[in-house]
Amino acid sequence: MYYRQMGKVPHKRHTMFKKEDGSLYREQVMGTRGFSGTQSILYHHYMPTEVVKSEVVGHYLPEYEAQRELKHRHFLTNKTIQKGNALNAREYILGNQDLLIGTANVTEPMESFYRNGDGDEMLFIHYGSGKLETMFGTISYTHGDYLIIPIGTIYRIIPDANEMTKMLIVESYRQITTPRRYRNEYGQLLEHSPFCERDIRGPETLMTFAKKGEYEVLTKSRGMISSHMLGHHPFDVVGWDGYLYPWAFNIEDFEPITGRVHQPPPVHQTFEGNNFVVCSFVPRLYDYHPEAIPAPYYHSNVNSDELLYYVEGNFMSRKGVQEGSITLHPGGIPHGPHPGKTEASIGKKQTLELAVMIDTFHPLKIVKTAQVFEDSAYMYSWYENKE
Repeated sequence: MYYRQMGKVPHKRHTMFKKEDGSLYREQVMGTRGFSGTQSILYHHYMPTEVVKSEVVGHYLPEYEAQRELKHRHFLTNKTIQKGNALNAREYILGNQDLLIGTANVTEPMESFYRNGDGDEMLFIHYGSGKLETMFGTISYTHGDYLIIPIGTIYRIIPDANEMTKMLIVESYRQITTPRRYRNEYGQLLEHSPFCERDIRGPETLMTFAKKGEYEVLTKSRGMISSHMLGHHPFDVVGWDGYLYPWAFNIEDFEPITGRVHQPPPVHQTFEGNNFVVCSFVPRLYDYHPEAIPAPYYHSNVNSDELLYYVEGNFMSRKGVQEGSITLHPGGIPHGPHPGKTEASIGKKQTLELAVMIDTFHPLKIVKTAQVFEDSAYMYSWYENKE
């Protein structure tokens, strides 16, 4: 990420920064990797450590199904019925030691504030609009936005009235960044990157609330959700600067890389985390070699599991998927186009598909409750009985 400043900050860090009445603003250094990673410095009206009460709310880690036969899976997330705010509406579907993946049907604003103390979060907005309110400022969101929220950020999701927000959620246990291979030694995105810093949106406005009173912050960490009742409004920041802050990137600003023959999935990479990557499949021109086959070849991703979240359009290599479908093609067995899809792709000039792909380098486990909305026949959808 790049340096950004909002609000009022002193001329020199770690020096006195006084209010009009002569009292001090409270400086908070917020960083990753023990002062060797990205960081920002925030200036609060009150001490960020001022807690009136703390207690355990409950567990949040999902229960996974027992290991069974290795097969491709298909989950119809449009059949999920859980609704509510952006925290309690989360429906976890898959996960491992590096991340949790789920969806949420957000119909209500968050009344309490929230922070993930385990790692970064990525919220992909399938549809809907609203605001991401944070201690760093507010970001307006709309369909197609990726919202990247750093570890420890206090925030709330406020969907627009009378409109549901459907989200794909990734909770990472480490930092989510832009791909290293698209950055130079100074951290700037390279010229051949499919997007650049100009496409990234940081907080738009910094709202400061110098209010005393009791405000609840729900903190997720170590498999538990804890309630911390602060003695002041958590958005009491008057200014901050640095490289660590929430930001948004819209999938429509991803510029696809194409070629004369079919390009491998890494050209679609948008983000990376610890032992996983996120890719964006967007409308693009097909391959232009005169004998090219636009459909992907059958392949064995033997060192990774491949998950696809279908957003919209007609995905040219698949039958039977819907908007909001999640398919899982686990490592160890091959996968590829459904019957007839390879032949049907020949001669096609472009695709209008929109999808998010997550490849993980540790096996994904299935949450037990996801079986309720699973298409159990998906594994056999490649079989053609000609008799």
